[in-house]
Amino acid sequence: MPISRKGMSGALLACAMLLSGCVSVPDSIKGSSELPQQDLLRVMNAPQLFVGQESRFGGKVVKVTNLNGLTRVEIATQPLDESARPRLGAASVGRIFADIRGFVDPVDLNNQYITVLGNIKGIEKGDIGKASYNFVVIDVRGYQRWHLTQQVMTPPQPIDPYIWYGPTRHRPGYWGPNPYWGMNLGQPAQVQTILTE
Repeated sequence: MPISRKGMSGALLACAMLLSGCVSVPDSIKGSSELPQQDLLRVMNAPQLFVGQESRFGGKVVKVTNLNGLTRVEIATQPLDESARPRLGAASVGRIFADIRGFVDPVDLNNQYITVLGNIKGIEKGDIGKASYNFVVIDVRGYQRWHLTQQVMTPPQPIDPYIWYGPTRHRPGYWGPNPYWGMNLGQPAQVQTILTE
């Protein structure tokens, strides 16, 4: 039985709502507050106002230093998306020191993308190259390491799998399957790099 255009629109809307409901923050970095602090520039401008506040920052790991009972991770932070993943390709907002209790092997974190959750401890002076820099320090309670994954994005398809050709002087009307449904129509597929758990 053919699906009406109205029925198809409703199905697409339901599918979109279902997919948007799937976007969620991993439990390890959810936090206890509704929206942890994520504005690093704001924190850097007045760090004393944010000490003790829950925060969530993410980006690319630049350096990992193992200390006794502590692993310090230097992160070049990037804006986060709605599921707390760093936005690939976004410029760095600034650097933070994320202090993780215990030993974490640098091999597991170096040059990886990560999001950390924890309380802001304050500012600590450090260096980036030969320049001095004030790092925001986070006492990490949870973190999520992300994996770079490539996915193939198929070109857009015709909206309706069924079509209606109205009658003309040279041919009768037609209602039935769209002969182009599911076909590539000559457009190349694109490969997109994303972050996954």
